[in-house]
Order: sequence, then C-alpha cells, then structure tokens
Amino acid sequence: MSFDHFQETEIRTIGQFLDQVTPTEVDPNSGRRRDYSVYRGDSDATRPLLTSLDKLGGISPPHTKAHLEEHILRNFIRYSRPYLHQTHAIDWELLVIAQHHGLPTRLLDWTYSPLVAANFATLGSHATGNRVLWKLNWKKLHVHFKLRPIAFLVQDLDRVLEEKGISSPWDLFTAPAGGESAFACMLEPPALDSRLVAQSATFTLCSDKTKSFDQILIEHGLQSALRRFVIPADRVDLIRDQLDLCAIDERRLFPDLDGVAAEMKRYYSSSARFEAWDSGIEPGSHPIDEKKPG
Repeated sequence: MSFDHFQETEIRTIGQFLDQVTPTEVDPNSGRRRDYSVYRGDSDATRPLLTSLDKLGGISPPHTKAHLEEHILRNFIRYSRPYLHQTHAIDWELLVIAQHHGLPTRLLDWTYSPLVAANFATLGSHATGNRVLWKLNWKKLHVHFKLRPIAFLVQDLDRVLEEKGISSPWDLFTAPAGGESAFACMLEPPALDSRLVAQSATFTLCSDKTKSFDQILIEHGLQSALRRFVIPADRVDLIRDQLDLCAIDERRLFPDLDGVAAEMKRYYSSSARFEAWDSGIEPGSHPIDEKKPG
C-alpha cells in the first residue's frame, strides 16, 4: 500500500525521533515547547490506519463486518452489566469502555506520548519488517469539520455532534458517512483504570466506518494533518533497547501482573531467542543467570 500522500521520515534512534517531534518554537500561552499532536505505533509499516471494527472479519479486505457495529455494542451492554463499576454510564462512555476491553469499535487508539507510541511499534516478536509511528495534528481535523479546538470528553459529544444530527452512538451508527454529517474528532476517555492513564491514551472518532482513517483524511484534503515516521527493520532492536533504558516498557504501561510478566519475558530474551521462545521452541542451552537491576 502506498502512503505517498503523507510526509514520511526515517528514524534511526529515539533521540532523532524526539528532535523531529519537538516544536521549534515556544508556545505563546505556556512559554514552553508544547506539542498537542497525538501518536500511534504499529509493528507493520505497510498497514493503513484501521480500527478494530475495520479489522473484524479480516483485513483483505477490511470493513466487511462494519454493519454489525450496533449489534456488537448492544450485546456488550447486555452482558457486561454485572462487571461494570458504574452501572449508569452514558452510552458514549460505554463505547469507550467496550473499546478499552477489546470489543471491536470504530474508535482508533492514540497516545499523547511519542515514546509510548514507539513502545507499541517496537513490540511484536514475529514482525520482521519496518515499523511505523504516526503523528496526527488533531486540531486541523477540528478546524476542517468546524468543531471546537479542544479534545472532547464523553460528556461533550451529544452537544457537540447535535448540529450534525447525532445525539447518541446509536444515531452515529445509522448516520450517513459523508455530507453534513461527516466529522472526525479527538475524544479523551475517562480515567477508567491505570493503563489508560499510564499510556496517555486517547481516541479518534469518525463518522465513516467504511474507510481507513488515513484514506478519510486524504478524501477531505487533510493529508498535512498526518505524518509518518518509519523505523527500518535493522534499527528496531536499538530503538527498543533505548526505550528500555528510558523505562518505557510493559511494566510501566501495563501496571499490573500481566505487564510485569510480559516485560520480564521480553527483557531477558534477545530478538532471535524471543522469537523462538514465542513459537514454543526451546530458546537454547545457555541460561540467563544475570538479574535485572532494580
């Protein structure tokens, strides 16, 4: 797949990446170099920006089960009630909760941290090709779709989208993808748990569930809002090691026992050995005796 519409930069170290995304000018409001973009990492640089709903049913082609969106969320609401801490959550919040727990939705995950995005791009023992980091200037989307230049909370959406004829997720599911109803916006989730907070997580929400997010931006002339940073395959291990040195890892970003175990497994494995281990093959006859400091 070609991504010629977007500016693309090859990055070979974390330092180079941070230099690329650090604003050159001081923000007049804060007096500091503030970046309000969001980032997304992917272990496959050839993949478009697909939501979990887009990928339901496979990606060749994608979007084949997008029409099941309403049924999927209705069943989630029906069966999740015994496990919800807040039983009177509004419908938009239930959409976020569903996404956070792995339900296929039209929400696309992002993070405010370029290092967190780099973490996700460099994970995955079976990925052997180039990795990619996407940078989105979401404020350009809001200007284009005539939305307020702030990241919305779930409590804002009914009021914000009312002008487009959308007053609930159920209206969104049946609304036309284009015309006056078209939009793409930034949605900041409530702090449902420590993972969302640790990952500086946020989402984009779109009216169109039949195209990838990058294709939607192209069709609306918003190519300049999206930028790609490609990590060559031969630099992935170095950047992964640099992230570990900066304490950007599973244990910090998934602050629970699963995160601790995932980091321990990866940390004590070289790339080749981890790939063998992950495939169920004996990792070798040379045990690792050293203990991780700290």
